[in-house]
Amino acid sequence: MDIKKGRKTYLSIGIALLSCGAVQGALANAAFDKQSPWMLGDWNGKRTELKDKGYDFTIGYTGQFAGVIDADRDGKGSAYADQWTFGSHFNLNKILNWNDTEAYVAITHRGGKALNNEADAMAPQFNQTQEVYGRGQTWRLTDLWIKKQFMDQTLDVKVGRFGVGEDFAIADCEFENLALCGGVIGSWAGDQWYNGPVSQWATRVRYSLSPELFTQIGVYERNTVNANATTPSDGFNLSTDGSDGAVIPVELVWQPKALSQSFALPGEYHIGYFVSTVDSQSVKVDYTQLGVTQDFDADNHKWAVWVSGKQQLTTHNGDASRGLTVLGQVNIYDKKTSDFADAQNIALVYKGISDARPRDEIGIGVARIAVNQDAQKYNGRINNSGFDAEYDAEIYYGLKATNWLTIRPNIQYVKNIGANKAYGDAWIGGLKFNMNF
Repeated sequence: MDIKKGRKTYLSIGIALLSCGAVQGALANAAFDKQSPWMLGDWNGKRTELKDKGYDFTIGYTGQFAGVIDADRDGKGSAYADQWTFGSHFNLNKILNWNDTEAYVAITHRGGKALNNEADAMAPQFNQTQEVYGRGQTWRLTDLWIKKQFMDQTLDVKVGRFGVGEDFAIADCEFENLALCGGVIGSWAGDQWYNGPVSQWATRVRYSLSPELFTQIGVYERNTVNANATTPSDGFNLSTDGSDGAVIPVELVWQPKALSQSFALPGEYHIGYFVSTVDSQSVKVDYTQLGVTQDFDADNHKWAVWVSGKQQLTTHNGDASRGLTVLGQVNIYDKKTSDFADAQNIALVYKGISDARPRDEIGIGVARIAVNQDAQKYNGRINNSGFDAEYDAEIYYGLKATNWLTIRPNIQYVKNIGANKAYGDAWIGGLKFNMNF
């Protein structure tokens, strides 16, 4: 990396740290306290006071660097992407005496570049080595919703603007590689399923069958203006102009505190399905680097099924906050409208790896993304036996530097870049960090 590019890469980090330094004098006793959950401290107690009254403000920053260490093809490179999140949560029970009611507003900004675009060796990659990149590097209204519970809190209704992945197919996002971060059902159906930071008009209804089991259904506007925003005016678009249908997910979620009396460790399990009402005629995906353009019959509607789980397997000397957890997902897509046939991942995360660092963690995971051969060969547009599946793997170390700063250096490996053996493999070095101001 040359000096000029290096300066651009770390510009966002510098701005963040300088902004903190500007207020350090006013908050000298609280800012940068390692035990504080906020980098800027408790504002002389005002922040906790406001939270107790129902006003909870957050400022978060995520930065992700990735660079090609070695690749079978020429074209090494590096990239840095980031996201700012400014959120406000309102407990309307405390503020307005509205029982079991809350609201949330969040504005985000994504910036930077993706390794896929900066390194020729990675150009045809289906997946992303930096999960925080994409959906337009601009300002967005990511959340604007109100939620209320009824019937002794067994019925939960949420309306407003938010992404599908905020409530459905949710999963941990500790890895930097997109195929291992969060619920990835929408990663390979992104023409219909919009995860954050994209928002759309939506309603989600959840019903608790028991304290550990609930089912839910949602209806989400499908509007390409929301997904393809490149300017703040698009990112704050509240109009339904451009809407051409809806995405309807349903899900059953089991969150046992213990699998059995002999295995008293928590877990979380999801099974779900979504269908889009959008005619597949309007679903066109152009992978110019692969020479693939889809245009299927209008009678079809995209759907997919997912199953995912997270289960803690061990504790550390009886401490349930430490120990080994296994996570995994299986996604299946319809073959008439989808570029991908299926995708899977599995990961292991161990928290509290040593008594000296009880809050640090280490994670390792692998993912597979399988191409839909029928789609790639549709009408003879492509007939390459080399197309099969892309494999992504990552190992990271999570350093809990302070309560408000976590740093995760990582090594990633991509096999069959773009699901094609001809594109070879690559090793990537990465760094992901999260700050809470």
